[in-house]
Amino acid sequence: MILTLAKQVLIMFLLSGVGYLMFKTKKISAEGSKSIGNILIYLSLPCVIINGFQVERTPETLMGLGLSALAAAVILALCILVSRLFFKKDPIAAFAASFSNPGFFGVPLIVSSLSSGAVFYVAAFIACLNLLQWTYGVAIMTGEKKGLKPVAVLKAPFMIAILIGLFFFLTGLKMPAMAGSLVSTIAALNTPLAMFTVGIYLAQTDLLRMVRRLKLYGISAVRLILIPLLAMAVLSLMPASLMDMKLAILIAAACPVGSNVAVYAQLHGKDYGYAVETVVISTLFSIVTIPALVGLAELIW
Repeated sequence: MILTLAKQVLIMFLLSGVGYLMFKTKKISAEGSKSIGNILIYLSLPCVIINGFQVERTPETLMGLGLSALAAAVILALCILVSRLFFKKDPIAAFAASFSNPGFFGVPLIVSSLSSGAVFYVAAFIACLNLLQWTYGVAIMTGEKKGLKPVAVLKAPFMIAILIGLFFFLTGLKMPAMAGSLVSTIAALNTPLAMFTVGIYLAQTDLLRMVRRLKLYGISAVRLILIPLLAMAVLSLMPASLMDMKLAILIAAACPVGSNVAVYAQLHGKDYGYAVETVVISTLFSIVTIPALVGLAELIW
């Protein structure tokens, strides 16, 4: 599994290189990258989530769903606490270290190294993470104790996708064959488009300034090593029979900084360049850290 995972991480890195070249050669513009982002948020990621719920409802999968939701809540609470402890006076760093990129980065790794059904176990993680970004994340970015209204969160594409997926899972109904094929085809766009976006971020980054900014290494260490190790400790308390669930959530927790930090930084007038750098450098380091952490987990579990 480690070799499969390492190979997939390398492929994703190469895909980001394609995005980098496309932007540098002006085949993709800044406006075009925003359109790619809209496709990711409103189409491909929701389809990936819906696809993940296309599993048979059994006592085992029901228990897995409940345990994965509990694990997600505990791990994300630890993410926030640890990030605030290390980066209390730096809202961008606190946001970046708190929130990984399970949707665009983690899901492709989970599908390639485990199975498409394993995405089912990270649905709660993705839901909780996005909810916290839209509330706690906005609060630390703006310095105000408020975020988006609950109604706005319920209208978010990822939340609608989870509700649709839960409907099919709990009722046992299956999508019509044509609809299921369409959802699967759109879901397949998730990996290349997400990594093209990382490459576009990289193309807009001053690489020399980035490698000289020491704080980025601290953020990456917390996001890619400390927090995943804590997640591994939490997941060690789960039954050994739920290995796929444990590995899927670990991969989600071990992912690099989520690209939403750049979105929120730009939206709220913060240092957009700095936010982008946290995404780029943590993504580069994750090529090594994710396979290493999964290998360690397999030895321990």
